[in-house]
Amino acid sequence: MPGTTSVRPLVEEDAAPLAALYLANRDHLAPYEPTRDEEFYTVAGQRRRVASALADHGQGRGLPFVIEVDGRLAGRVNVTNIALGPFCSGSLGYWVAADVAGRGVATSAVRWVVDDCFTRHGLHRLEAGTLVDNVASQKVLERTGFTLIGRAPRYLRIAGQWRDHLLFQRLADDPATWRLPDDAATWRVADDAATWRPADDPATWRLPDDTAIWRVADDPAT
Repeated sequence: MPGTTSVRPLVEEDAAPLAALYLANRDHLAPYEPTRDEEFYTVAGQRRRVASALADHGQGRGLPFVIEVDGRLAGRVNVTNIALGPFCSGSLGYWVAADVAGRGVATSAVRWVVDDCFTRHGLHRLEAGTLVDNVASQKVLERTGFTLIGRAPRYLRIAGQWRDHLLFQRLADDPATWRLPDDAATWRVADDAATWRPADDPATWRLPDDTAIWRVADDPAT
């Protein structure tokens, strides 16, 4: 049985249990995270990370949460890079321990945090990214109303390599009924930025002539 899932704000006292949880799930999380140094898995390392997250929260830049199952620490949900004003947006990230994965824990936690962001904190938009092959995480976003908006090449350095990510967003007034296309991992934005084409389609997407063009540093110059 999945047990009772709850979400609460991160506190300083979470450092030690978080260190133990990260250490126990080191192999489980390694394929989906940046390479971590050994200090990351220590109580001292987690104290520093918790202090940083709480400082960001105090300055309105972040909302750090922990996930519990039956009162036991089981993962994290974070909203970072919060920008208010005309943007009112933040970046969502989450993970759950291996022993509760696949039991709806992440979906329940993300759903609660999304609702909290759009009601109590007044955000208009949340964004999230997943590795292209992280189907489980994509399903969490699908079930919580996020929409696939693009594929970003070499978006983050994960496990020592620059990896493509699928990008998603959820708006406060979106209906939570969108479904991820079965072949979304092989699709990309087409010329009109609203249509999806298979990644091997020969058509080349470009910005309008009067728009400044940015590219990834290791893209071939054109």
